[in-house]
This record gives sequence, structure tokens and C-alpha cells, in this order.
Amino acid sequence: MPHFSIEYSANLDGRVDMAEVVEVVRKAAVETGIFPLGGIRVRAIRCEHYAIADGVADYAFLDMVLRLGEGRDLATRKKAGEHIFRALSQHLDPVFAATRFALSFDMQINDKDTSFKRNNIHDALKAEAGHG
Repeated sequence: MPHFSIEYSANLDGRVDMAEVVEVVRKAAVETGIFPLGGIRVRAIRCEHYAIADGVADYAFLDMVLRLGEGRDLATRKKAGEHIFRALSQHLDPVFAATRFALSFDMQINDKDTSFKRNNIHDALKAEAGHG
């Protein structure tokens, strides 16, 4: 169930291709080897209204939150998080070079007793692999 939600300031439009950003995150998540492929979701939400720091300069932000299910120890989560953050951060190096920019990434673990899911993507991926 790794769900990545990215909120970003609207002033990143024209500076960052969000389709590329979500693909960088998806690919990095796959590379960790700890998430089921059929559960990975990456979405980006543009924030039209925002205020940053002193409210004067043309500051920008990108904040990413990963919600994941229980079952992975801290060392595993930390290693995966560092890999994903490094890939995203490197992809955004040009933004850091061109403007004042804040990048953040947090992981949140969902309580299995209060996390409800229904997903047939896993079965579809297995079927495709069996026919491929």
C-alpha cells in the first residue's frame, strides 16, 4: 500500500515537470524492493494558495508524504526512504539552483486495524506475468 502524496506550490509550474517527478518517485520506490508493485501509487497535488516564510520572495515547496502499511522494520524503512529522497532530491537539483526551495518527505505507517483496502491490481500483474 505505499501511497505517495506530493503537494507542491503552484509557482513550480514551468520549472518542474510533475509527470517526471511522479515517475522518479515511482521508479525509486520499485528500486527499493520492499513495496509490492501493484500497491505503489504516486500522486501530485498542485497548491494554488500557499504562504511561505516571509511571504515576500518567490519561494517554492514540494512536500511528499508516504503512507505505508505495517510490517517493515525501522532500518528497512529508513534505507528505502533515503533512496527515494535521494532520487527525488537529485531530480530537483535544478530547482534548488534556480530558486529558494523547500523539499520535505515524511513516512507514516497506517494502523492495519483501521486501514481498509480493496485492490485487484496485484492479481492483474500476476496474470500478465504468467502470460508474458
